[in-house]
Amino acid sequence: MYFGRIKISGLAHVPSDKPLLFLPNHQSALLDVLLIGMKCNRKPYFLTRSDVFKSNLLKTVFNFFQMIPVYRIRDGRESLKNNQEVFEYCARLLQENNAIVMFPEANHNLQRRVRPLSKGFTRILFNALERRPELDIRLVPVGLNYRDAKRFPDRVAVCYGEAIAVQKLYDPEDLGRSVDRIKSEVSNGLKTLTTHIEDKSKYHHTEEKLNALDVDYLNPQQANAILASLESSNSEHIRKPKPISEPKILKVLFVLLNFPVWLLWILTLKPKVPEMEFMGTFRFAFAMLVYPVYYLLLFLAVALIWGGSIGLLVVAALFLFNVVYVRVG
Repeated sequence: MYFGRIKISGLAHVPSDKPLLFLPNHQSALLDVLLIGMKCNRKPYFLTRSDVFKSNLLKTVFNFFQMIPVYRIRDGRESLKNNQEVFEYCARLLQENNAIVMFPEANHNLQRRVRPLSKGFTRILFNALERRPELDIRLVPVGLNYRDAKRFPDRVAVCYGEAIAVQKLYDPEDLGRSVDRIKSEVSNGLKTLTTHIEDKSKYHHTEEKLNALDVDYLNPQQANAILASLESSNSEHIRKPKPISEPKILKVLFVLLNFPVWLLWILTLKPKVPEMEFMGTFRFAFAMLVYPVYYLLLFLAVALIWGGSIGLLVVAALFLFNVVYVRVG
């Protein structure tokens, strides 16, 4: 109900009976995780930045959802020692034919491009293969494609690529080249599963061209084909970017009918969003927590004046309107 449309493709590429690493591009913080966990034909574990495990309650919740902390240099140089234990645990999971989700870019960014991959995921692979050299681990690159991750309502496409057999790229006698081959194979796969603007120096200029052409970012193959034609033509002409169309009357009605929630979001949580990459995550979590309370209070207020039946009708009507607004927005 948060996304107007979730388009999922390539699930046939996901093996059901092999140890597996899902390797997605990373744009929208926790929403990326939820979208893969929602439908990936497996029940994966998730490698998650350690700083979110701040309390015993959160640790309990995250452990329930099979989330594993991974440590970064910003968490303190000493904390990096903990990663060896994490990688060994992941190796054991792969030995037991489990699936793991890990973001190989090791950071998030809203730009429509695949960033250089970290070699952290290869350490997990090599740890597992050292223990069981015959292990047939598969890598599935996943392209996450948002229409506009900063905006609400939004739409998204999740594209699962062909599974990559690690054994064909792994040489225990030459780990350096093995790392390079594996990273290259995954990176090339991701670049076909999401819109990839290669030239960083012209990124904003190129993105403006794509927006002017009203490119469908939910279709990365089409978007990349248009991108290739733009690069080959080397055209400098840019029309004014076409804004995403949205029925204005629906937006006005949405704000009016949900005014307490909208105002609370605008005044309290939205200003505290640390980075634009977290905007969708904060908005999603806010709605999950606040809307049940809003519907309950609305029901009680109407029921006290006109009765319970009218209260239920009003809440049901508002819920239906909100669903329609998300679908058409």
